[in-house]
Amino acid sequence: MKNEIIADDSEERIDLFLADCTGLSRNRIQSLIKDGYITAGQNRIKPNYRIREGEVIEIINPEPEEYPVAPENILIDIIYEDPGLCVVNKPQGMVVHPAPGNESGTLVNALLYHVQDLSSIGGVKRPGIVHRIDKMTSGLLVIAKNDHVHQALSAQFADHSAGREYIALVNGNLKEDAGTIDLPIGRHPADRKKMAVTKNGKNAVTHWTVLERFGTHTLLHITLETGRTHQIRVHMAYIKHPVAGDSVYSNGENKLGLCGQALHGFALHFFNPTVEKDMRFEVPMPEYLMTALKRLGFQGNCDAFMRKG
Repeated sequence: MKNEIIADDSEERIDLFLADCTGLSRNRIQSLIKDGYITAGQNRIKPNYRIREGEVIEIINPEPEEYPVAPENILIDIIYEDPGLCVVNKPQGMVVHPAPGNESGTLVNALLYHVQDLSSIGGVKRPGIVHRIDKMTSGLLVIAKNDHVHQALSAQFADHSAGREYIALVNGNLKEDAGTIDLPIGRHPADRKKMAVTKNGKNAVTHWTVLERFGTHTLLHITLETGRTHQIRVHMAYIKHPVAGDSVYSNGENKLGLCGQALHGFALHFFNPTVEKDMRFEVPMPEYLMTALKRLGFQGNCDAFMRKG
């Protein structure tokens, strides 16, 4: 199976670029490059090759290896399913795919049990995974059941015609009713496990709108023009309003006793190539976020916030 991606940036390492727009891990991409399965301008390249804007990158996916990931009968919330894809509402605390330290109990383990077919593009560790969200972020994900659908969805996330909307509870009281953060994001210069606003980072644009103010905290509706790693968490922390409960970017401040960042991908939209129509899905606010709002004194209908956004 062959997939072509048009580079929308220049001078970025190809493994970093493809990791952002395909959902594949950098190790997987580097392995495919070394084996000749990824080319740029029809030429074989090295993993440290730097792309040029407009360049055609071709990915040939070899036959999948035997699955080392075990199916597990873990309850997951599949809110939509058809022959080509399914949409899952991932709970806070669930890792999307196996990795060192999280070899079981992941969304992939559950998908292998509950879903009959999954695409092979993500390799044996990430079957069906088109895009990801952090372990402690809740919300919607679309899962591909075959390589054709996977490629079509990956292209939509790469050109941002597909996307998500988020609800975030952040620390502090934002003065404005709405705003845009347009600041580049790259690897943190001192901590490679973190991201940061950096001069030489990739373009990142976050739009936010205030839904409700609680004095010590603010509830936001957030949309993204780009999909950088930890984008919302990094941007909000940079403007001194980190996502509540974020153990990485909020300097440990957690006055509400949250178990993770109060960030929920409540809406997801994309063009479904199987049924050939645009689709949009929304899910209610999760219990952990509703509990936090009630601790702040909110007594109304939490789901009304999504409609306000």
